[in-house]
Amino acid sequence: METIKQMNAEDKKISGANLLLDCLANQGVELIFGYPGGAVLPLYDALYDEKIPNVLTRHEQGAVHAAEGYAKATGKPGVVVVTSGPGATNVVTGIADALGDSVPLVVITGQVATDGIGKDAFQEADMLGITLPITKHNFQVRDVTELPKIVNEAFHIATTGRKGPVLIDLPKEMTISKTFPKIDNVVKLDSYQPTVTPAVLQIERLMGLLKKAKKPVLLIGAGVIAAEGADELRQFVERYKIPTVCTLLGLGLLPHDHPQLLGMGGMHGTYAANIALMETDLLINIGSRFDDRLACSPESFAPYAKIVHIDIDSAEIGKVITTDVPIVGDARIALEQLLACDEISIDCEAWRDLCQKRRAKYPLKYSFESGVIKPQEVIERVGEITGGSSYVVTDVGQHQMWAAQFYPFNFPKQLITSGGLGTMGYGIPAGIGVKIAKPEDSVVVFVGDGGFQMTNQELAILNLNNLDIKFVLLNNHSLGMVRQWQETFFNQRRSRSVFDEQPDFMKLAEAYGISSTKISDPATLSEDLATAFSVKGPMLIEVVVSDKEHVLPMVPAGMPNDQMLGVD
Repeated sequence: METIKQMNAEDKKISGANLLLDCLANQGVELIFGYPGGAVLPLYDALYDEKIPNVLTRHEQGAVHAAEGYAKATGKPGVVVVTSGPGATNVVTGIADALGDSVPLVVITGQVATDGIGKDAFQEADMLGITLPITKHNFQVRDVTELPKIVNEAFHIATTGRKGPVLIDLPKEMTISKTFPKIDNVVKLDSYQPTVTPAVLQIERLMGLLKKAKKPVLLIGAGVIAAEGADELRQFVERYKIPTVCTLLGLGLLPHDHPQLLGMGGMHGTYAANIALMETDLLINIGSRFDDRLACSPESFAPYAKIVHIDIDSAEIGKVITTDVPIVGDARIALEQLLACDEISIDCEAWRDLCQKRRAKYPLKYSFESGVIKPQEVIERVGEITGGSSYVVTDVGQHQMWAAQFYPFNFPKQLITSGGLGTMGYGIPAGIGVKIAKPEDSVVVFVGDGGFQMTNQELAILNLNNLDIKFVLLNNHSLGMVRQWQETFFNQRRSRSVFDEQPDFMKLAEAYGISSTKISDPATLSEDLATAFSVKGPMLIEVVVSDKEHVLPMVPAGMPNDQMLGVD
């Protein structure tokens, strides 16, 4: 009788692979981006039954960037599964990118069996050691019964506080071993308790400073987007009509034509935004980390201002810029607290008018040149064709900055780009992740000829997944931003930044079975772009643009924000 009971109990056990998939389903995971291999074959065998769809990318780096695009567009954590060794090490760049931009990811890497760890087994890599500096936290499963607890903690850490990537290293036998399926949602992490609600006293101090300010400026960043605080932000801006500057990753929090928005600040920001940052007497930073592309010269940044910094991560406050009023907490909750305060009267009408006059007098601009397509015009025309309603994904380089400057952003999460790490090769797979997340919405990917050649293998999955994405390849036959810096700061010595030979991108598109067109005549640019965008299904649109154009304005690295090149 005892033997029969034991047999019946054994029948109720499931494999670690099936348990892991059940844990992911319990977390609401809709799909996985991944690439199979030896160490995760038991997991992929379990996936054969389609418990959770797997998007098979063509490279592990592409899987992570696609998961980033999905996460940025939805706010949900992206999930990646790859095998051990080179499969795992191929995700390192994407994980580092996610950490830089605070993107919630759970990355599951296969690992050799436990008894082979530390013995240089085939396809072994120390993923805990490799990823320790680039993850919010990482785990290695040593007991299959611990899987539910580890998965719960991984998702909790990835999606709370300052969001970020978490890695789970999964030895192969953990997917084969059997255990009872005990799944709950309990998370108990006494040492991890991020501060979410700001201190009321600090909110009151902010309001006291705002009441006295003559030249207030609001600086808004990706932290507001992560907190889902766009509506509260807009209410606060419109209640007090505060001149507002956004970061690259904060674009879209206010519509591009909002009367208080001065544009993007920093290295390639607008004149009105950068001068406002230099002259303000009260700078209220919500959800930006004062990175070196915004505060190009920290010692001379906002020299006359009291600094208020609202951030979910206390480590960011005071790290770059000395802060007068530190406020640790969730950006949306902080804004709710500010809106709940008694409304005050602020005396900054003259300052507001001055900022608006500067915005009108010094708009972003570019010059036309006979017989040449300017990349800025391409961005503007695409903005017109899409009505400013598309999700815009970019790779990294000059085209990224032109997209930031000239596309009419209108809603949060609209711009999906690599900010902190500046990862070339990000654009194509991230665009795929965005389209999978938003299948009914228009998705445009702006990419340069350099970044395009790093991850274009992901074009192979467009037709397979019915992804109608328009890829606008701005071809200037160079690593444009590298060339710009060489021409500006290195005596025009273009060392290995010009592509004398390139592949036939049209034939490359044909090889992947997607439509394509090449545009080179400036006289028919608008018509040609409109025709290309009217085509159903994925489309590669190569536009041959000027090979001499620079991104302007520009604040040279290390210079104060008011020392701008390209401003008359």
